Amino acid sequence: MTKRERLEKFARVDIYPVTCARLSRGRTDIDVLRGVIAGGARIIQLREKELTKRAFFELAVRFRELTSEHDVLLVINDHVDIAIAIGADGVHLGQGDLPVQAAAKIARDIIIGVSSHNKEEAQRAQTDGADYVNIGPVFLTKTKEGVTECLGADKISEISKGLKIPFTVMGGIDLDNVGEVVRHGASKVAVVSAITMADDICAATKAFIRKIRDGII
Repeated sequence: MTKRERLEKFARVDIYPVTCARLSRGRTDIDVLRGVIAGGARIIQLREKELTKRAFFELAVRFRELTSEHDVLLVINDHVDIAIAIGADGVHLGQGDLPVQAAAKIARDIIIGVSSHNKEEAQRAQTDGADYVNIGPVFLTKTKEGVTECLGADKISEISKGLKIPFTVMGGIDLDNVGEVVRHGASKVAVVSAITMADDICAATKAFIRKIRDGII
């Protein structure tokens, strides 16, 4: 798949599930992947901070097999080399990871996303050549320990103003507040625990998709 084709598919993304094994109620990341695929997700980000690099690579290989089989985009968190090695569709970089311009030199055919926490970081990511930015945390989240501050949904429109590239939003978003982020301009919503901790991952994914699409319409 070319980068253009990947970006065209990314443009149709609504719910953007992100894995976290420690917040999956004993289920594996593969269980979560199967659930979100069944629920209609068009993308998933493999994000595991506690695995060795070898273990992460082996899990990523399996994710690539399943996502390819079901025509789902696969984004790898942090590891540009693993994303390239397994033929992932994208890599997501934090503020402390490899700079966008450096990643783009070796990952020419994949989507590069960057986390941002304010307007300056979002604009810099765009200037540096990111294909999309993530804005967050919107609300307080269990995913990142030690985080005591959040942006609030009203900051979404302020931070995204002036962006010419797509953006996702993340952080503490659930079925009760997803409508609020959509009303503030978000159409691609990244979610961890509200899906990984759900009793029925497939049903939760479907519910998010319905609420996001209803809010946009």
